[in-house]
Amino acid sequence: MPKHSKSIPSRGLRVADQIQKDLSELIAFELKDPRVGMVTISEVKLTPDYAHAKVWFTLLKDSPEQVKQTLEGLNKASGYLRNLLGKRLHIHTLPQLHFVHDTSTSRGLAMSALIDQANASRAADYVDESAPADTDEDSDSE
Repeated sequence: MPKHSKSIPSRGLRVADQIQKDLSELIAFELKDPRVGMVTISEVKLTPDYAHAKVWFTLLKDSPEQVKQTLEGLNKASGYLRNLLGKRLHIHTLPQLHFVHDTSTSRGLAMSALIDQANASRAADYVDESAPADTDEDSDSE
């Protein structure tokens, strides 16, 4: 018994990874909804009883209107995707799919831009401080 209870978390991670791979393929090749375009499944998290799966996705264009349409399309197709997923996965409980837009990449890009901007201003300040200043003493000695 103790051995089985230790293997449950790693099995849950493996099942979540497989769901992520399968959903990526199903959305790309089987889903015909025009609202759902280029979608990348970034993460899947399962509840311990496998009843629910949160599926995080990202888009090429992160406009609010595009995100809204894609979310509506994915939620509308969640039953169909779950049915197709059931044909690929052979587990006792097939999870309900809950789609969530993943903003971590856009936040990461914004943070990276801020860091680049701060480094550029710091470099500009360093260049200004290290440049020799013209003083009256230099002009008097000539």
